[in-house]
Amino acid sequence: MTRILLVCLGNICRSPAAEGVLRTKAMTRGVSVAVDSAGTGGWHAGDPPDERMQAAAARRRYDLSALSARQVVPQDFNRFDLIFAMDRSNLANLEAMAPVGGMAERRLFLGDEEVPDPYYGGEAGFEHVLDLIEAAADRLLDELVTKATGGRATD
Repeated sequence: MTRILLVCLGNICRSPAAEGVLRTKAMTRGVSVAVDSAGTGGWHAGDPPDERMQAAAARRRYDLSALSARQVVPQDFNRFDLIFAMDRSNLANLEAMAPVGGMAERRLFLGDEEVPDPYYGGEAGFEHVLDLIEAAADRLLDELVTKATGGRATD
């Protein structure tokens, strides 16, 4: 089972949405993953995801209501196989936070692109972020299935 941590700044918009989307898509496809999310900052610790993100996700049948924000801790760098940052700033924060010997692979969730922070934008920003996250989750699951099957077709 691959263990994945999704990270944004406060863990109330992008990363909990990515957690909900990836978990749901993995269950639907029968891909065995453990998924969690966290923020590089801790000021929202214990808070639920942003209401606007929860509403946008619910319209697409992703339930984020049971999630609560937490901050990345040093143990995460060995507890997870993959840690995905939503943007370059948070990737840099992760690199600065990583303990010596932290084994998790760290990279951007969208490859070379960033997931923009919708917090200060309108409703369309949350929908756009979900579009990006859904596409990235599908690509990641395809990558994990290909890796698990040695590149063989799984039909």
